[in-house]
Amino acid sequence: MKVETICPYCGVGCHIRLKVRDGRVVATLPAVDGPGEGRLCIKGWSAHEFIHHPERLRRPLIRRGETLREADWGEALDLVARRLREVAHRHGADAVALLSSAKATNEENYLLQKLARA
Repeated sequence: MKVETICPYCGVGCHIRLKVRDGRVVATLPAVDGPGEGRLCIKGWSAHEFIHHPERLRRPLIRRGETLREADWGEALDLVARRLREVAHRHGADAVALLSSAKATNEENYLLQKLARA
């Protein structure tokens, strides 16, 4: 089976096809209909390698003192929202800044700028 998606490594938005076997992504293939026109950079070719890496974080971690503990997404996002509100309330809205990356997709960068303006 092949699943079409967008390469996660930069803002170009190259289309890739992930080859899936037995429920695992095993290869990345270029798609001819995207901006890369059937070509991928070395990062794009290896886009599938991190998915099943044993050190990949699969759940959010919350720091309590010196220790990190696993949390669910709702708890982690509530904590982030609460802390951002506290900083903005205590120091003003200009005290909150958001930083993105060329490694984020255009869609992710768009959503981040919407959050920053909220």
